[in-house]
Amino acid sequence: MRSRLNLLVKFIGPGPGPRQYIQRCPETNTLPLDHRRHISAYGYTQAKALVYPKHGSPSDVLALHTHSISPPHSQLLTLRTLAAPLNPADINQIQGTYPTAPPFTSAIGTAQPHAVPGNEACFEVLSAGSACKHVSKGDWVIPRRTGLGTWRTHLQVEEDQIMKVDNTGLKAEQVATVSVNPVTAYRMLKDFTKLEEGDWFIQNGANSGVGRAAVQLGKTWGLNSICIVRKREGTEGETLKREMQELGATVVVSDEEVMEKGFGERVKEWTNGGRERLGLGLNCVGGDAGMAMAKVLDAGGTVVTYGAMSRSPMRVGAGMLIFKDLRFLGFWVSRWGDRVPEEKKQTIDEILGLIREGKFKDVPMVEVPWSWETEKEDLLDAVQGTLDGFRKGKGIFKFGDT
Repeated sequence: MRSRLNLLVKFIGPGPGPRQYIQRCPETNTLPLDHRRHISAYGYTQAKALVYPKHGSPSDVLALHTHSISPPHSQLLTLRTLAAPLNPADINQIQGTYPTAPPFTSAIGTAQPHAVPGNEACFEVLSAGSACKHVSKGDWVIPRRTGLGTWRTHLQVEEDQIMKVDNTGLKAEQVATVSVNPVTAYRMLKDFTKLEEGDWFIQNGANSGVGRAAVQLGKTWGLNSICIVRKREGTEGETLKREMQELGATVVVSDEEVMEKGFGERVKEWTNGGRERLGLGLNCVGGDAGMAMAKVLDAGGTVVTYGAMSRSPMRVGAGMLIFKDLRFLGFWVSRWGDRVPEEKKQTIDEILGLIREGKFKDVPMVEVPWSWETEKEDLLDAVQGTLDGFRKGKGIFKFGDT
């Protein structure tokens, strides 16, 4: 047996950790799986993370940091990231313009406190401490709350910081993107006014991640939708219209059509002469566009604002409040989810169930590969693409051999 083995090979893992001596496999001359780069013989996991020491432009402040993670104990878990999306809110946190942000710490061995960006992800449990009760090696988990810092290959967290998900029939990118946009759409359709089967809602930014989710959920629940999208010329506009209708949109119109005189009469035609209730508006644009949408709501209707892409204020006329009794409310899914994590988990499970049943489709995605050899510049280009908005779908880090 000894004659078939190679000589002992010295292996020193990057970063802090014990010096080890391991044997290579005689047939393939490769290291055993649990001795390759990411896990040493003593259980140390090598990790890389995008980090920033201060707020600013991502291209100026982001760096790629390499560090080691010690074996988990007690209620600690060591996780490997499978997929992590790049959301506009993540960029805003780096810039320092978002209401919340991940903490600046030296927990991963940086010389000065740094923060790790990213709020959504799908992780695989690599190892668990002896006191962990609800998850085990191989399980898929997602962050329980925002601010975990997900743009990294591996991390170590307490068990109560994550939620276990059933990954049966699911892809990592589906799980990684479920907790923000689909949950936002679900809660806005359910929590602000009671919509019966056959009722209508109207939304701007309808081809966004939230908008696409709202269309599909609405169709599942028997709701009709008026979907407003930015005007596109020629075949691009027709293609988007067909795409939205295939998802379940009842009516698709451009933002310019909404501003035209007579739009209210068109809405009456669509809603059977106004006999079918149009009671909810979902607003991510704001400004005059948001108010034009509010004007066509039935008396007693509700406008829920979850974004402000136009960066313009909404000027609510007194008549809307007095004579139409409209309500104007806001929704921030991060605050909601942090306040009621168990209800968030139930919502996520229901949406994942719809994905398994083929009733809920992914948003278009642009995968950004991240392996151990990936250079910082490639990752920063992906972040810049999210900032510039020049992408055909949601950017998502897809982790390979890390």
